[in-house]
Amino acid sequence: MEKDADIVGQLSRSQIFRDYEKAFAGATELPFHFSAAGAIAAATARRGAANPLCEVLAESSETCRKCLRGPRDNPDAQADESGTVTCFAGVCETSVPVRVGERVIGFLQTGGVGLRAPNARHFRGVANQVLAWGVSVDLKRVEDAYYHSRVLPKRKYAAMVKLIEIFAKHLSIVANQLSIEAVDTEPPMVRKARAYIAEHQRESVNLRGVAKAVHVSTFYFCKMFKRSTGLTFTDYLNRVRVERAREHLLKPHVRVSEVAYEVGFCSLTHFNRSFRRIVGQSPTVYRRKRLGDCTGRT
Repeated sequence: MEKDADIVGQLSRSQIFRDYEKAFAGATELPFHFSAAGAIAAATARRGAANPLCEVLAESSETCRKCLRGPRDNPDAQADESGTVTCFAGVCETSVPVRVGERVIGFLQTGGVGLRAPNARHFRGVANQVLAWGVSVDLKRVEDAYYHSRVLPKRKYAAMVKLIEIFAKHLSIVANQLSIEAVDTEPPMVRKARAYIAEHQRESVNLRGVAKAVHVSTFYFCKMFKRSTGLTFTDYLNRVRVERAREHLLKPHVRVSEVAYEVGFCSLTHFNRSFRRIVGQSPTVYRRKRLGDCTGRT
C-alpha cells in the first residue's frame, strides 16, 4: 500500500540504512537492497552486481532476463519469513522481511552467489536446461561464467543472512515508530483520534469510545483510520502501548508485569505476545539487551 511504500522510502534514505548498506557491502561484497513489498526485484540486478552467469543467460533466456529486471514470480521470494530461493543454475537470492506489526512492508535482499562448488556434472545439468528451452546460446561463454561465478560456504552465507535479519529487526522498530507518528495530510478526525489514544492509552480504551470522542460512527472511524494509518485500531493501540513500554523497561527496578499494566495492557500474556510481535523479542530479553548485565525482575 502507498503508506508502506512511503515508510520504506523514509527508511531507505535514513542514515542508519546508508551506514549499514555501506558496511555490509564492504564486509561481504554482496549486493544489498531494500524493496517495498510487491516491488521485489532480484538483488543481483541492483547496482551492477549481477552474477556473471545470470548476465550471460539473460542475453538469451527470457526466464533469466525476467529474474534480473523485475519482480519475482516465485511466491517464496515474497514470503512472510526470511527465505532463500535457488534457481536451476544454483544461484541463490535471499529476502528478509521488514514489518510494521505483523504486516510486511518490504524486504532486505542479497544474493547472486552459489552455495556449492562448481563441477562438470552440475554444469551439464545447467547446459541441458538452457538447451531444453530452445534458446541460442554460446555454451563456452556460459561455462566460463559458470566457473567464474562467486561461491560461498553455506555457513558463511547463513551468517551474512543472520546479519541482515538482525538489521531487519532494527528497521522494523523504526518503521513502527514512523507508523504511529502524526502525518500533516491525514484527516483531522484521525489526528484527534491519535491524540485521544495517546492521552488515554493507559486506560481501558476501546473502538467505540474513540469513535464517540471524535464524533463519528464506529464503522466510518474504522474505515478512515485504517485507510490513513494502514493499521487497525487494535494494532495501532497495541503499538502505542508497546512503544511506551519500551521506555519503562529501561527502568531496571520496575517489574515487567508492572510495565504491562502501566501502559494499559490488561494481562501479562497479552503484553508479552504483543511486545514480541512488534519488537521481535520478549520484554525480558529486550530489557536485558538494553541494560546489559542489569536484568530486570519479572
